[in-house]
Amino acid sequence: MSATVDLVIRDALLVTPEASRHGAVAVDDGRIVAIGRSEAMPPARRVIEAGGRPLIPGALDVHTHVREPGFSHKETWATATAAAAVGGVTTIFDMPNTNPPTANAAAVREKIAIAARQAHVDFGVYGYVGEANLGDLQPMAQAGASAFKLFLGSDNPLVPCPNDGAVLDALALIRQTGLRCTVHAENTPILNWRGAQLKAAGRDDLAAHLAQHADIATVEAVQRIALFAEWTGCKIHIAHENCGHALPVIAAAKRRGVAITAETCPHYLLLSMDDAERAGGNALRVKPPVREAGHAAALWAALLDGTIDMISTDHAPHPVEEKHRASIWETSPGFPGVETSMRLMLTEVAAGRLTLQHYVRLACEAPARAFGLWPRKGALMVGADADLVLLDLDHRETIRGATFQSMGKVTPFEGRKTQGRAAMTFLRGTCVAQDGQVIAPPGTGRALRTA
Repeated sequence: MSATVDLVIRDALLVTPEASRHGAVAVDDGRIVAIGRSEAMPPARRVIEAGGRPLIPGALDVHTHVREPGFSHKETWATATAAAAVGGVTTIFDMPNTNPPTANAAAVREKIAIAARQAHVDFGVYGYVGEANLGDLQPMAQAGASAFKLFLGSDNPLVPCPNDGAVLDALALIRQTGLRCTVHAENTPILNWRGAQLKAAGRDDLAAHLAQHADIATVEAVQRIALFAEWTGCKIHIAHENCGHALPVIAAAKRRGVAITAETCPHYLLLSMDDAERAGGNALRVKPPVREAGHAAALWAALLDGTIDMISTDHAPHPVEEKHRASIWETSPGFPGVETSMRLMLTEVAAGRLTLQHYVRLACEAPARAFGLWPRKGALMVGADADLVLLDLDHRETIRGATFQSMGKVTPFEGRKTQGRAAMTFLRGTCVAQDGQVIAPPGTGRALRTA
């Protein structure tokens, strides 16, 4: 540690999953170099007085859809990572369903190059798992893919669902890379069959979308991929879990020692089909869907008992006109989330639904551990990257999509009141966002290698 460091944040409430204590953090050359009493910190070129406010590690969102290349009319790396920075998220992982899909080493390198020019926060990219690119999996890992994505439930021709034989072979190959495979766990034949029946019956309402995505389609796919992971030894991650009936399957796999983690999202925890009209009707469409009342309580319980490991967002922005179509089948699925997730969850902390320490585990430490980034990321400890968020737990605001950094302006949380936000977001010791505004230039973020 040099005699004078780059940054000291004094008089903060330092929050980790294990404890909260008052103290200070010193940062030099992008890393945390000291933690302790404020008066024990070295001199610094910049000193911030936290005034007793909480300081937490930067959040990680391992499930976002940045849209570039191919769909820059929906989102760009600059806008998505600006949204992340404002939202207290210092690392995002981008899904491979772009155009072209991230399905080979060249596509991985292209996406990293596009992102590196624009990103305000650090990032990883997923490699797609398909029938035709098994030989590309290991080269994608070598080219810098942070993880892999398997769509067991997909009607997207860019990223179709592979057959089970290819899935088994892919998982065995991915195991050799040491990376984790994230899985959209729904049964595609069930979705296709039920969708065709509903369309033939003339159904085009939001409830038809829910009926297509039957609970059994999720339960079966989670059961199948857990068995495949157990058989091959591949580490897997269940994306956007929305179904209470699938939770016992995940818990049972964990008890058997399967290397399985799971995420859920704020919209599954805080909304149900009862909120459809208030949330914009068809604009609530997302895959998998927001379900009936009752599932959220099971998801909350799973968050608290460890069955679900982390919070992600499935950030998936679309133009306004794509979210307000008359037919549910023509309405684009998904909405932005990376900008509002921390605000929504801090509101639940204020309501007493979970502690701030537990939130830090779910949003920071757990995703970093699962994807091989801990303790470099998601940790408030000496040697970690100085990805930090100074919180203002008293800040009250109403969610308005029109104010988003993201190009996606349609949110099911429009008009929802929140308490708490990221007041300052630091990436490797550089303040990238403050009080809802991005202050670091594009290109500040870096590509991450995982292990």
